[in-house]
Amino acid sequence: MRPTITVLAAGLVLGAAACGKDAEGAGGADAGGGPPAFPVETATARQDTVTEFINATGAVEAVQSILLKPEVDGRITAIRVREGASVATGTPLFQIDDAELKAQVDRAEAEADLATQALERTRSLIAQNASSQADLEQAEATARSSRAALELLRIRLRRTTVRAPFGGTVGERTVSLGDYVTTSTDLISLQTVDPIRLAFDVPERYAEDVALGQAVEFQVAALPGESFRGVVEFVDPVVRIPGRTILVKARVANPRRKLQPGMFVEVRLATEVRPEAVVIPEEAVVSTQMGTVVWVVVDGKVERREVVLGVRTPGEVEIRSGVAADEVVVVGGTAMLQPGAPVMARPKGAPMQPPGGGADTAAAPGEAAGAAPGAGAPPADTAR
Repeated sequence: MRPTITVLAAGLVLGAAACGKDAEGAGGADAGGGPPAFPVETATARQDTVTEFINATGAVEAVQSILLKPEVDGRITAIRVREGASVATGTPLFQIDDAELKAQVDRAEAEADLATQALERTRSLIAQNASSQADLEQAEATARSSRAALELLRIRLRRTTVRAPFGGTVGERTVSLGDYVTTSTDLISLQTVDPIRLAFDVPERYAEDVALGQAVEFQVAALPGESFRGVVEFVDPVVRIPGRTILVKARVANPRRKLQPGMFVEVRLATEVRPEAVVIPEEAVVSTQMGTVVWVVVDGKVERREVVLGVRTPGEVEIRSGVAADEVVVVGGTAMLQPGAPVMARPKGAPMQPPGGGADTAAAPGEAAGAAPGAGAPPADTAR
């Protein structure tokens, strides 16, 4: 009977040792069976003021621009302005020969005096019942006609001096002293310089986004590195065909006269300002077949969010929906991410930290040391 008892005891010891190894192996799998945490770079979504723009091209033009023509025919006897000069409203520019008109005015004044005297005599005769009412009416009509003819000649005489209808800068002169001009002859150009106007076209799809008073930023090809601002003062109510565009004009201050009519410009028209927009780094946005997504870190794991993008600026992009302010988004290391995956987040630009698996690495030798007693159990049972 004794050998049977010894064999049974040895079997129980070996079975217990085997169960201990199975339990120990199961515990090791639970401890290290989870997916590894991916190291990623992150940034925090922030609020900022975002301005939505319409980009367009256009040209600078004068608010007032005209090719001056004379209002009477005659020979130019004086040129009173030089090309490129700045003039005020009413400044004399040209003088046309007025000798003939002056003589006509003198004659008309004499005729008007005679008509006035005739009217006075007729009124005196009426008072003495020596003239008829018809004679009085005829004298009054003659006096009015004489005065009107005199005023007409005086107006023509004043018009022999060509004056600036508004203040501005004169351009190229097309006539010379002694030229005979008519009312269809171009004399000189005149245009305003301050303020000046910006004219550009926007596609008709922006018809509801353009309004008076909106801010305009633009750059001029001839003045690299400089930026100018203006305010919309005109929006054409008619869509132009065939381009299907709307003409927009903005008034721009030009005190230094750097802007000149005809200059080509690139325009940014501010249509909406959002002071509390959500902005994230542009590298956080990932384009997929399903759409545009952003990875967001929540409680040490990542979520994939579909987002709607807004205004893009250098290095940043507005998020219209999908990410809230102060949420943490992944900007680096998105290639291997899956929804729910654990991550080791490090703010972009922060120094590298030691890997977080140091505790797991230290536990391995402990497990090996703990396995030593189990490894020595079978010899003890055997000895027993």
